[in-house]
Amino acid sequence: MRRTTLQRGALQEMIRNLTTDKVAIACAVLVGLIAIVAITAPLLQKIGWIKNPYEMNLRDQVSPPSRLHALGTDSYGRDLLSRLIFGARISLSVGLVAVAISTLFGLTFGLTAAYFGGVVDSLIMRLMDALLALPPILLALVFIATMGPGVKNVMLALGIVYSPRLARVVRAKALSVKEETYVLAARAIGAAPIHIMLKHIVPNILGSVLVQIIVAYAYSIVAEAGMSFLGLGTQPPTPSWGLMMSEGKRYIVDAPWYLLFPGLAVSILVLSITLLGDRLRVALDPRQR
Repeated sequence: MRRTTLQRGALQEMIRNLTTDKVAIACAVLVGLIAIVAITAPLLQKIGWIKNPYEMNLRDQVSPPSRLHALGTDSYGRDLLSRLIFGARISLSVGLVAVAISTLFGLTFGLTAAYFGGVVDSLIMRLMDALLALPPILLALVFIATMGPGVKNVMLALGIVYSPRLARVVRAKALSVKEETYVLAARAIGAAPIHIMLKHIVPNILGSVLVQIIVAYAYSIVAEAGMSFLGLGTQPPTPSWGLMMSEGKRYIVDAPWYLLFPGLAVSILVLSITLLGDRLRVALDPRQR
């Protein structure tokens, strides 16, 4: 009961710190608005608020922002605003799935290494170190080159390459928690390892892990845009911010808006998510202000 009360108290304190943090609120609102617009994009198109992102008009190629096309058109005469909105669906979904995969692997490997220790810990951590030896984006490119381009492969590749960092954080936090009295008591009465991990360890490390998950989400969005920019991620004609920037780089002098708008979209979304993660870290430990 005492442990549960402490957990609830820490959670209430974190929520109180976040709700009084103007930066955290602004970032959360901005990310939320982008997510809502992305999710409702098909409905917005159906009611006529935005245009069909696949509809081409070769007589209106690379036109500047106007009343008809708020952000201009691309090289095929497609509306940039609608493609930007539908592209947000790709970025958000790729990041979400990649983070889900990395969280699954990271928690599994990190908890297993911390709980069992010894040879199991050494084997798992050496594998994580081997994956961390290469930059994540480079390792992801190796996976994509092996599996082939495409959104699904990008999700899987990013989920794998961001797992080691999360696994190390989980292990470090779990090593301290597993020595607490309530964990030792659970082990003494014969509780199963999986029960101890999920009921006693995970709830007590969730805050720190959540910060890492949010940061990994931001990294995944940037990585997806970079891979699509290189032609290894989202494939035409599917709207993607990275793909739009790749197409727009050819018109950077004559039509700078073509490259500018998707670039700003990536920057604003990633900055908001990163700041939100940073404010969450501060909310968990106000001494880090």
